[in-house]
Amino acid sequence: MATAPETLLRTPLYDLHVKLGARIVPFAGFEMPVQYPTGILTEHNWTRSSAGLFDVSHMGQALLVGPDHATTARAIEKLVPGDVAGLAPGRIRYTQITNPEGGIIDDLMITRPAAPGDDGKLGIVVNASRKHVDYAWLSGHLPKGVTLEPIEDRALVALQGPKAAQVLARYCTKVADMAFMSAAQAEFDGVACAVARSGYTGEDGYEISVAADKVEAMVETLLADPEVKPIGLGARDSLRLEAGLCLYGHDIDEETSPVEADLVWSIGKKRRSEGGFTGAERITREIAEGPKRKRVGIRPEGRAPARENTVVINEEGRAIGLVTSGGFGPTVNGPVAMGYVETAYAAPGTKINLVVRDKPMPAQVVALPFTPHNYKR
Repeated sequence: MATAPETLLRTPLYDLHVKLGARIVPFAGFEMPVQYPTGILTEHNWTRSSAGLFDVSHMGQALLVGPDHATTARAIEKLVPGDVAGLAPGRIRYTQITNPEGGIIDDLMITRPAAPGDDGKLGIVVNASRKHVDYAWLSGHLPKGVTLEPIEDRALVALQGPKAAQVLARYCTKVADMAFMSAAQAEFDGVACAVARSGYTGEDGYEISVAADKVEAMVETLLADPEVKPIGLGARDSLRLEAGLCLYGHDIDEETSPVEADLVWSIGKKRRSEGGFTGAERITREIAEGPKRKRVGIRPEGRAPARENTVVINEEGRAIGLVTSGGFGPTVNGPVAMGYVETAYAAPGTKINLVVRDKPMPAQVVALPFTPHNYKR
């Protein structure tokens, strides 16, 4: 018996995407723009050189609410390996929700609001494809007195690129002095919004949370600036791949540990030694002993890209890993990929082969990212 097709959701900017000529595709349960008429390559290069505007309203926004910071942080630290207790007001932490086996349920951003009146609150942003899983898991594992409150009435947009700061400061003056991975309450042309200096492209930029009924006017104001163009999911993917950033469901999943994924930097030093979070047994063991496999950057020789699920073999022809993300990197002007290989083959400079159309294609393990990050430090 045929099942009914999934009903796709739309972000508050859907009509504007259509008006701008976007090609709309299903993504994480939403109808989302994959590209605009100028195409993915142009959008990618524009973001690297100017300011690209992304609709990320499909992401999950929520609040963790408790009586004070110590209590709320203690509750979430049982579920993530990141240092949340030590998070200063107005700062953001990247971490992961881990399962009992040490795999990654999702990766997320956690923000401690700067306002004293928000002392017991933590803002979280999770992946669109995982938010219902995340919300159920968090709600089922938070202690009494700490609650999860999904935010359904706000949109989220990202302004990314080397000109993002100067553009946004024209409408939102306080953002220019913000540090990377900081957050603040602000006003955009008099409209209240929450601004984070963060993003998913490797470039400087911001993510702006604003009331859903105010977002279209804000986006139209930004797009009226000649330095800003709308950017779709296609360029978002090529930008994050060049930046060496993981995409959930591809480079990380419930089988992958943060150690295998080369995300140990996101685990607080104290948390590495003390544990106390779900999945800590495997994760602390892998930190101490090393994982059996590791996420690496891969540069194929020649021009042919290596796509997801391409098998990685050593020079003797034995399978040693798998590509998890791959494509053409416009900034590096060649094919780039990420994947997992046995740890013995993870050092940059290691010669490997990729099985493409049943033939071995020479490649090399390289350090990530493929193009330098340009975050505001």
